[in-house]
Amino acid sequence: MKKKIIIAVAIILVVLIAALAIYWETTHGNRRLVDTKNRFTRAIIQLPNGEVVDGKVSSWLDYTDSDTVMVTIAGKTYLTHYSNVCLIDE
Repeated sequence: MKKKIIIAVAIILVVLIAALAIYWETTHGNRRLVDTKNRFTRAIIQLPNGEVVDGKVSSWLDYTDSDTVMVTIAGKTYLTHYSNVCLIDE
């Protein structure tokens, strides 16, 4: 009986940890749950009107099958092509 309870608790913990990891990865583009790279502190973005935005990155998110990146600087979110943004780790 004790073994069944321990196994059930272990399975529940694994499922909860996996769900937390998936949630974290999809909502925290700049801060991965387990990641040693892809942490950017600054971004420079060129807008279509020629204006350049340079600032501290609050969060960023890239899309797996796309060349689009979403970057948030000072509460403002920019969705742009990778060719218009430079993500910097300082």
